[in-house]
Amino acid sequence: MSKLQIEGVSRTFAGVGGGQPVQALQPVDLAVAANDFITILGPSGCGKSTLLRIVAGLEAPSTGRVLLDGKAVTRPGPDRGMVFQSYTLFPWLTVAENIGFGLREQGRPERERNEIVASYVDLVGLRGFENHWPKQLSGGMQQRTAIARALANDPAILLLDEPFGALDNQTRGLMQELLLGIWERRKKTVLFVTHDIEEAIFMASRVIVMSARPGRIKSDVPVDLPHPRHYTLKTSPEFSALKAQLTEDIRIEAVRTAQTQTA
Repeated sequence: MSKLQIEGVSRTFAGVGGGQPVQALQPVDLAVAANDFITILGPSGCGKSTLLRIVAGLEAPSTGRVLLDGKAVTRPGPDRGMVFQSYTLFPWLTVAENIGFGLREQGRPERERNEIVASYVDLVGLRGFENHWPKQLSGGMQQRTAIARALANDPAILLLDEPFGALDNQTRGLMQELLLGIWERRKKTVLFVTHDIEEAIFMASRVIVMSARPGRIKSDVPVDLPHPRHYTLKTSPEFSALKAQLTEDIRIEAVRTAQTQTA
């Protein structure tokens, strides 16, 4: 059971060529309960991916701290599984070898490793493709492999940065249902960054809306929609009302970004 605490986390980057520093994130406070599925939504450049990278331990905050189960996050670790928009698979490893990579690094016995890999191959619907190379897979299948690899290590929290952004609309919809189905069965704690409003609502138990840069949390919107979720939910009045609310929130921030850039 994992609990994430983000306390006063901000991030300022050094200016290019000795120029003015750029503040990407204002101080952010966020509590994520065990088994929560949180989507982080905001305009381009608002710092949502920076926040996720800080939680992953890939970047250090300028101020504040991140606690996972009461322990400070200072570097990447197996308690956090990360999935990027690019598929980041090892091209010299098969599907099964990619999924089992972290388990092998942990020194898990081969028999145990093979059993875990087989269960996640089934979970993401890749039975029959275990010995394929990444270049032989479609984009959706590569991302299924990446998700299985992250989950196979049994992380306390799963972090996803625009994981379906490079996929076509049909494949993206299928991957949303796949990941949500896994979450409904396995109940992992999830932080999911997206710029897609429908995706944010469909996946989440809560949507965190971020302001234009420097990013801050503008609103925290609960998504009280039933599970299990099917794509037809996107046509319901409740879904449409949430979409209208969030679309206006994001539109205001996008306009603010455009005004800042032209000022």
